[in-house]
Amino acid sequence: MNIYSIIILATIIIGYFLDFFGDYLNLKALKPELPEEFKDVYDADKYQKSQEYTRVTTRFGFITDLFNLIILLGFWFLGGFNYLDKFVRGFELNSILTGLVYIGLLLFLKMILGIPFSIYSTFVIEERFGFNKTTAKIFIMDLIKALILGAVLGGIVLGAILLFFEYTGDWAWLYAWVISVAFIFIMQIIFPTVIMPLFNKFTPLEEGELRDKIMAFAGKAEFPLDNIYIMDGSKRSSKSNAFFTGLGKTKRIALFDTLVNNHSPDELVAILAHEIGHYKKKHVLVGTVIGIIHSGIMFYLLSIFLSHKGLFDAFYMDQISVYTGLIFFGLLYSPVELILSIFSGMFSRHNEYQADTFAAEHVDDKGAVINALKNLAKDNLSNLTPHPFYVFLNYSHPPVLDRIKKIKQ
Repeated sequence: MNIYSIIILATIIIGYFLDFFGDYLNLKALKPELPEEFKDVYDADKYQKSQEYTRVTTRFGFITDLFNLIILLGFWFLGGFNYLDKFVRGFELNSILTGLVYIGLLLFLKMILGIPFSIYSTFVIEERFGFNKTTAKIFIMDLIKALILGAVLGGIVLGAILLFFEYTGDWAWLYAWVISVAFIFIMQIIFPTVIMPLFNKFTPLEEGELRDKIMAFAGKAEFPLDNIYIMDGSKRSSKSNAFFTGLGKTKRIALFDTLVNNHSPDELVAILAHEIGHYKKKHVLVGTVIGIIHSGIMFYLLSIFLSHKGLFDAFYMDQISVYTGLIFFGLLYSPVELILSIFSGMFSRHNEYQADTFAAEHVDDKGAVINALKNLAKDNLSNLTPHPFYVFLNYSHPPVLDRIKKIKQ
């Protein structure tokens, strides 16, 4: 083992045990007593069910995490990366196509190994707790669509990146950065209008009380809103959500049909006020800029480490290539990603507080914001008492009780 092997292995093991310890503490933090704040929306059975849901999903996570760890380490130390490289090189394709086939096969193998866990999660766990509405046909079609989209869109971008690093010398990282940034903006435009409709049906919100209230609030908040859509989320799950996506004329707000069915118009306006708060506070813009800067730094570092033979020796490779270097650098970069994910979570939770504050300050009744949060937590069987260390590691949103406390303040 060389220094690269030690760094990567240490990061993988440390990351695994950090997650395991966080999950363990989260299970220990479950409290049998219903928090006072939720006694107006929860009954004892519903609260017990939410705790059991946390236990079951966490224990299932223990199994999937351990399985993924064993597969990764086994594939690595048994020389799987090199054997696959020899197999793909046997097709005698050019270096770009060889790279696309190599990475495509790795991703396909990972997907195949993950399917049994996805099936169990969807059709056993989610079914047991009353969430699953997915049929076998929808499940299979989703896999096929995702596979085709990944092959087409991912293949185009990955092929361009491989081409740049193969043939454009010292400035390859800059060209790769530019193409990745362009892809991000193109996806912002086509994702809501082309890709999402492949998976879900989006119906314009009908005229009526709800639309009138939403449009009135958007006007008061000086938020340009033309498109409000209802998404048929209920065909996969009874869980509720709302989101804002797109740029310019493709900008839209979408409400899950389950959300509309389970919340009052005032609560729905409060939920949308939160989403509009993200826009008004420029969270989306700042997040995009940070992501662009981060990708630029990552591509620059990649250009440096692609020439380090020790990185390839760490994975028992007979030959150096750009496409295997992309994968190995991703594993080498994982300590930085681990740290960045923690800071990203802190930044995201801060933004969520700001969006909550915006909503509470701009709706007619801040109680509607609180009621919306309570009902969302109840409908989705959220954990009301997560452990702070688990939140620190994993949460992009603050715990719901903390959010309510902030709103009341």
